[in-house]
Amino acid sequence: MTNHTGGSRLFEPTTLGRLDLPNRLVMAPLTRNRAAADGVPQPVMATYYAQRASAGLIIAEATTPNAVGRTYPNIPAIHAPEHVAGWRAVTDAVRAAGGRMFLQVQHGGRVGHPDNSGLTPLAPSPVALPEEIHTADGRKPSVVPREMSVEDIRATVADFAAAARRAVEAGFEGVEVHAANGYLLHQFLAPNTNRREDEYGGPVGNRIRFVVEVVRAVADAIGPERVGVRVSPGVAVNGVEEGDDTELVYGALVAALAEQGLAYLHVVFADPDQPLFQDIRKAWPGTLIANPVLGWGGPLPADGGRGAGERLLAAGADLVSLGRAFLANPDLVERLRVGAPLNAVREQYLMYTGGETGYTDYPRLGGTPGSGTPPQLSRAAA
Repeated sequence: MTNHTGGSRLFEPTTLGRLDLPNRLVMAPLTRNRAAADGVPQPVMATYYAQRASAGLIIAEATTPNAVGRTYPNIPAIHAPEHVAGWRAVTDAVRAAGGRMFLQVQHGGRVGHPDNSGLTPLAPSPVALPEEIHTADGRKPSVVPREMSVEDIRATVADFAAAARRAVEAGFEGVEVHAANGYLLHQFLAPNTNRREDEYGGPVGNRIRFVVEVVRAVADAIGPERVGVRVSPGVAVNGVEEGDDTELVYGALVAALAEQGLAYLHVVFADPDQPLFQDIRKAWPGTLIANPVLGWGGPLPADGGRGAGERLLAAGADLVSLGRAFLANPDLVERLRVGAPLNAVREQYLMYTGGETGYTDYPRLGGTPGSGTPPQLSRAAA
């Protein structure tokens, strides 16, 4: 097969703090709903992540730091000893395959349901998610969350710190604090979901306070060199509307986080042509991971995002994260390196289905496993 790398920086070895990375491609965290009902990671998850260990870094899927932060059914957790043991099996498998992992820690905030967690969701303000939410019994109307008290806020900060300590105990190299995509931390940043009138609401400096406190507590717990943060400036998902002060919010947030010596900042749907991305790159002193705009739910580009990733590197990103391309291609790094065709993403198996189908059965080049050529795909079609 002809080699088409052309000296691309995507495939250059680099470092992330004390970690040596074999390339600049990061497997982005994407929810796959394969944990047990109680949040314990299952053996199939170890297979799935180990298959993708050639990524420069794997950031494991969103994992809840406490029971009330649970979003959807079969989401993994990291707040009990059995969760640590389940994740340890995953990190051991990835390390044996030569990989490195961070764990994304996510609290859903108002993106949750009593049918999923057994609890009323908590949020900055009692503003319900505008759409229905998936439960084990199908989609149901969202509920009005309970507004977090200052005591709730302090307890949640402590839960994030404890989750980070458990993640390190479970064998992760570090954690990514999820402050993006309309979940709890993002809800504090956005004025339509944060209507508080205390020190956590109103002016920009107040709205970033909770995120900064969480990150500082996590960094104190495991060391800042083990901590990354994910943000999604201007991304309107899960009903979040940032309003007219997006630049002010992220300018202040990045400045506050830049003082903490963190492992990285991870920007979702980064556009190298947008001034905000350029401003973040100028303001952020450390490693910047950029996740390209490849379309929300549409087909992947034929190159799997390689071209978009190279443009982001040229614009100042240090690492590039890809999501769905890694889901469908356990050997994505090699496919991109040699210009091989990519497996198509079977969207119907992305979430809520469980099992190996659409998860560990995507074939490698030549039709070898994954864990095998899926029965519904011929070798040629793959």
